[in-house]
Amino acid sequence: MLTFIRQGFLLVCCMMITACSVPPDRTPELSADPALLFAPHGQAGAWFNPWRPMDHRYTALLRWLVSRNSYTGEWRDPPEVALMANDGASFAEPEHSASVTWVGHSTFAVHDEEDVFLTDPQFGTRALLPKRYHPPGIPISSIPASAFAVVSHNHYDHLDAYTVETLPTSMTWFVPLGLGDWFRKRGRQAVVELDWWQTARHGRWQVTCVPAQHWSQRLDQGRNSTLWCAWVITSGERTYFFAGDTGYFHGFSEIGKRFGPIEVAMLPIGAYEPRWLMHYSHMNPAEAYQAFLDLGARWMVPCHWGTFKLTDEPIDEPPRELRRVVQAAGGRLDPIRVMAIGERWEVPEKQS
Repeated sequence: MLTFIRQGFLLVCCMMITACSVPPDRTPELSADPALLFAPHGQAGAWFNPWRPMDHRYTALLRWLVSRNSYTGEWRDPPEVALMANDGASFAEPEHSASVTWVGHSTFAVHDEEDVFLTDPQFGTRALLPKRYHPPGIPISSIPASAFAVVSHNHYDHLDAYTVETLPTSMTWFVPLGLGDWFRKRGRQAVVELDWWQTARHGRWQVTCVPAQHWSQRLDQGRNSTLWCAWVITSGERTYFFAGDTGYFHGFSEIGKRFGPIEVAMLPIGAYEPRWLMHYSHMNPAEAYQAFLDLGARWMVPCHWGTFKLTDEPIDEPPRELRRVVQAAGGRLDPIRVMAIGERWEVPEKQS
């Protein structure tokens, strides 16, 4: 018995020593063939990204957990994340045009004329383990019963059981393949499952599920057992793109060609360090800016930062890094709208 314990201890020590080094990246190179965006991408319970299959190993996660934080820049305590008081009362009346409110992380409430829709609603106090640094920017009770929502995938910082069970039962949910039963078990019957490139109607809206480079898993749902996606939501007058969670890939150009002109692109800029582990599934600010250019969108609204501490960089660092990379590239900052949590931004009218 003692020999077995010693052997187990030595094995753990060896694993921890090995984990302190950066592992070789076995992920295949990105294939930019547009046809792969429309290729078969798995089946129920086993989905994948055909342009760049993921080589994700639990040993890589262990290496990250026991390694030193890779971020070498400035830390701020408390983090510099702007907050703006908002009671959500504006949702009770039709919007004269369109506005976007940042609830936090990847959750936006888009108010377009008489309609409200949510992206990846997360009003919970935790994303499984990581705690919320700031309360949601609006009360969950302010969401009208007529609202609808899009969900990109099943990770806990994007799909929260408390939120789904607390929002109005009358809401319609648009989700990728495999997630419908999860909602129905929670009494949400108005749920529409879509595959990549499939479109559904909701009143005056067309809601289209489009590819993203990511993966899925929950405690009660196995690795890649449900699909992941981004969303294009259009009324005909205005088109919104919500990336959900994604690494950089050539799909943004194709989406821009097929659905442009896109008015507002909601793009993730956080949870990107260390790059050797995160580059596949999370864009860094430079990649998010390139995705914005690929889409040809009018406005970029960054998200996936400032709310949950998920990776090595500080939660308030992504907007600063975004500003640096845009300026270094000679780009313009004025079409990039970095919002405060709770801020309601009126989308400017198009110039005729």
